[in-house]
Amino acid sequence: MVATAARTRLVPGLVVVAVVAAVATVAGRLVPLVGGPVFGIVLGVLAGMLLPALRHERFGAGYSIAARPVLQLSIVVLGTGLSLQQVVRVGGESLPVMLGTLAVALGGAWLLGRLLGVRGDTQILIGVGTGICGASAIAATSAVLRPRDADIAYALGTIFTFNIAAVLIFPPLGHLMGMSPQEFGLWAGTAVNDTSSVVAATVGYGGDAGSAGIVVKLTRALTLIPIVLVLAVFAARRDRARARLPWHRMVPLFLIGFLLAAGLNSAGMIPAAWHEPLAAAGTFLVTAALAGIGLSLDPGQVRAAGARPLLLGGVLWIAVAASSLGLQALVR
Repeated sequence: MVATAARTRLVPGLVVVAVVAAVATVAGRLVPLVGGPVFGIVLGVLAGMLLPALRHERFGAGYSIAARPVLQLSIVVLGTGLSLQQVVRVGGESLPVMLGTLAVALGGAWLLGRLLGVRGDTQILIGVGTGICGASAIAATSAVLRPRDADIAYALGTIFTFNIAAVLIFPPLGHLMGMSPQEFGLWAGTAVNDTSSVVAATVGYGGDAGSAGIVVKLTRALTLIPIVLVLAVFAARRDRARARLPWHRMVPLFLIGFLLAAGLNSAGMIPAAWHEPLAAAGTFLVTAALAGIGLSLDPGQVRAAGARPLLLGGVLWIAVAASSLGLQALVR
């Protein structure tokens, strides 16, 4: 009876989340530059503002499930699209550029965050979102840090803003600088945040820039594994209510699932015909999770953060793009 009652409390919120995620998915297909996940949180926020009844406490349990367990499940499912061998295929030339830009993003977030007064989880989320893989990195990091919904929303908004800018600005700049398709693919793969935006920028550039950029981007996403492990330890230490560090806090189960999924794909145990449906399912789960966050978000919390996080994201974006070009010149 207790279990049945608990499941019943989840249903209203999960139904609302599913409807918002479905609409966001359709919108994302119509406007792929934005993508379903971003539409998910935007439509979630708008639905909560326009229909205050959706913020009633009876929906809260379902929103919470979407924002945490569903988010973690999405990361595992998305792992099926990664191959551990992609690191080797990228080649030695791209690894210094990827690692260098990651160091610039994370180090810059720490230093500039202190200077701008952007501290705590917002600072970390913007840093990993810029340095690794945009919304996916923010989702994975949020799963271990458990930040405020406002911190997640502001980080996603910042990443989205500069994704749009990169898609519009990078291709003309690449042609102006006379970059080859391979050079542009490496630049976009290391300096553009979300995979969808990397695809949009590189495919439009021409040649084999698209395939080069996607391989670099997916390999860059693998750096999320050690980063999340470190942040899991950090989060456990920050929780002063615990005297010890439980293993499941240091190595979250969803991260183990992510590694297993990528390993199975690397071993060829996931049929090629499954990749597209699994990628679509993973993206829908991310969209649903962000819809749940948006539905439970108080817009006043985001406004209270001010313009400093956006400034932090902008400076980091420029620094990563510039360092990628500089590192490419050094390793030629």
